[in-house]
Amino acid sequence: MIAAGVLAAALSVATSAAHSAAALTAQESQPAATAPEPSATLPATQPPVGVAVPTFVGDTTQAAAPAQLNKADGTPVSPGSTTGTAPDEGKEIIVTARQSSRIDPLAKLNAQSFAAIQAIDKAVVAPVALGYASAVPKPVRNGLRNVLRNLDEPASFLNHILQLKIGRAAKSAARFGINSTIGVAGLFDMARRKPFNLPYRPNSFANTFACYGVGNGPYFFLPLVGPTTLRDLFGLGLDKAVLPTVVGKPFDDGKVNVALAVVDALTDRVEIDSQLQRIRNESGDPYVAVREVYLAQRRAEIGTICPRHGDTDPDPNLVPRVGKGPR
Repeated sequence: MIAAGVLAAALSVATSAAHSAAALTAQESQPAATAPEPSATLPATQPPVGVAVPTFVGDTTQAAAPAQLNKADGTPVSPGSTTGTAPDEGKEIIVTARQSSRIDPLAKLNAQSFAAIQAIDKAVVAPVALGYASAVPKPVRNGLRNVLRNLDEPASFLNHILQLKIGRAAKSAARFGINSTIGVAGLFDMARRKPFNLPYRPNSFANTFACYGVGNGPYFFLPLVGPTTLRDLFGLGLDKAVLPTVVGKPFDDGKVNVALAVVDALTDRVEIDSQLQRIRNESGDPYVAVREVYLAQRRAEIGTICPRHGDTDPDPNLVPRVGKGPR
């Protein structure tokens, strides 16, 4: 059980990082962006993602040189400066380097955690995930993903109620009822098909906090979670408590929850393998890329639910977090 939990954590972190990076690489394909040249100090074999120079992990006194990012008008952003405004914070918070800042006070420690998880992904997670993809047909994997999404609906329903969005709460309840019955316990997403036309629209306690004006708080990159903030981390804990509290068995069994987490993470990791390979080969600083895109993704997610506290006009190249948007 412990080994399965570690695998689930590593898978979750790797997939979160890769999907965030995929959005960055999509932006880099635009004419205004220029991918930085690889450092001459890098060895012929690329180190794990998140290690900008060979000595970074063991050196907590030297931060790697940040990747050069550009503003919206194409002009360079100087290291340590801010760019962009977070609608849910009301202040400029996005930084462009691994330097400690208000939004990322533990930047050096977070970057080391990121590097370690990427090393684990290369050594353990990727082989397991690709073996899973070879052994389990894609329709079966999609069915398992549908089951997991269906299990998210009770938390989504509750948070729509807390946000006073009764119409969305009714749709979430309808999705859960339809997919749990004619969808064979959620194996088939019948609710999004005609005549129902109810797409998957996840919600969470972190979004509810944001709707009531709670800011991000510090950014973290945690081994068991991946990219997150204090607000999102606390909200995630409440999300995970809904099924064990409301439904009880079998979701109050730790073994069941670990098994569900492993399946979810394996499915995510398989879906974005090519994107992960691309970020490892092309991004100047994957840690910074993941952090910036994660925060942008969260603002966009909040903007669709509570426009006053989120981003209602995100970059069109910004992809949803893996598993968090409609298929």
